[in-house]
Amino acid sequence: MTKWFETHLPKMVLAPSFIAVLIFVYGFIAWTAWVSFTRSKLLPRYDLDGVIQYERLFASPRWDTAMNNLFLFGALFIGIAMVLGLALAILLDQRIRIEGAIRTIYLYPMALSMIVTGTAWKWILNPGLGIEATVRCWGFESFTFDWLVNPDFAIYTIVLAAIWQSSGFVMALFLAGLRSVDGEIIKAAQVDGIPTWRIYSAIIIPSMAPIFLSAFIVLSHLAIKSFDLVIALTGGGPGYATDLPATYMYAMAFSRGDIGQAASSAMIMMLVVFAIVVPYLYSELRAKND
Repeated sequence: MTKWFETHLPKMVLAPSFIAVLIFVYGFIAWTAWVSFTRSKLLPRYDLDGVIQYERLFASPRWDTAMNNLFLFGALFIGIAMVLGLALAILLDQRIRIEGAIRTIYLYPMALSMIVTGTAWKWILNPGLGIEATVRCWGFESFTFDWLVNPDFAIYTIVLAAIWQSSGFVMALFLAGLRSVDGEIIKAAQVDGIPTWRIYSAIIIPSMAPIFLSAFIVLSHLAIKSFDLVIALTGGGPGYATDLPATYMYAMAFSRGDIGQAASSAMIMMLVVFAIVVPYLYSELRAKND
């Protein structure tokens, strides 16, 4: 009896979590996929009706705006956050005196939620309260900084806030990678007279390729599922100038009462995530097998 209990105890402990994940994750994914092929509106319907929801989705100007915003936001957010994080990591890797202060300053935003970040930047960028009002109080009456209310520039405010939130995480990730590089290789390169910038560009940074890939995957995931930051900062506006797929899905499901359209947009978001994650998992598994 004791042996049977020891053998099956792990299964008994894990069974509730496994069942919960099976139902509330994969079960609801399957439910969403089914609903995306129906004419569901305020309430779900379960009679399949082809790809009409996807046809409506790709014909929607608002969805086009959301996807264009996602690619613009994702490219700027991921690119700048990785470059800034790498630059800060290289700076801290020189073991400067103020390393502790810089690390604290840039890691602090990680402790905040996206709602707090969005609210803070909304105050900073508000033309009547933030940067514009402050500069005008200094005597520069013609100064304008109205990105938050300008449809052509509002998406860049999301980029600014997201970079501020996440660059510290990227810095910590890259710094851990830099500190894990074999010091003997660096000393040998220095003895050979190779300049520091060349050591980083030709030896250290190329050896950190897996860390770059991990950072890219994490930042891509954050970009695709960005919702609370947009809601807190711009609410998707002006108009729907800062709509992203996540906010579009929310609006369709809870504001417009169009569950079928929300489900189809959710499935497209999932496919985008798969397009990023699956190659990463494949490369990892292939590296382990090799």
